[in-house]
Amino acid sequence: MADKEQALARHYADILQLLGEDPEREGLLKTPCRVARAWLELTRGYAEDPIAILRSALFTETYHNMVVVQNIEFYSLCEHHLLPFFGHVHLAYIPNGQITGLSKLARIVNTFSHRLQVQERMTEEIAHCIDEALSPQGVMVVVEARHLCMQMRGVAKQEAYTTTMRHIGAFEQAELRQEFLSQIHVAQDAKT
Repeated sequence: MADKEQALARHYADILQLLGEDPEREGLLKTPCRVARAWLELTRGYAEDPIAILRSALFTETYHNMVVVQNIEFYSLCEHHLLPFFGHVHLAYIPNGQITGLSKLARIVNTFSHRLQVQERMTEEIAHCIDEALSPQGVMVVVEARHLCMQMRGVAKQEAYTTTMRHIGAFEQAELRQEFLSQIHVAQDAKT
């Protein structure tokens, strides 16, 4: 077991004890190690460079219309309560001589979501990453998510979800934003 994993496991054993549990009982004996490994996996985005991910698959292309990737599922941890929030990212960019591999766009969503986050910042980070790595004519990102910190505790609102948006460049034009939003909503309507 790596040093970081061992240190985390010791802390989780202490947390179990502080909660009134016995970390030595059969059902909890391996829990601190499992939780430590889970947290290292859930926060692996800190060790990844999203700009490098996008630039690892750059291609010169004369395509100048909107590229839309929608329904990229994600799971993240709210930095305020360390509880999950999850949902979908929809994104678009208009190339300016270069495109990237489509899977790379999903990978950067994973990178940013595998950090302690707030939805608003994650939306901004994804948009700015695409803008910096590709220098497109425009970028737009929409994130729709459910937050367990709102569902499991506090106000306990089960049906609430949050939508955040960021648009850059050509997407400052209302008609382009509307075109993108109508595309993702058409796809949502077709799924139901």
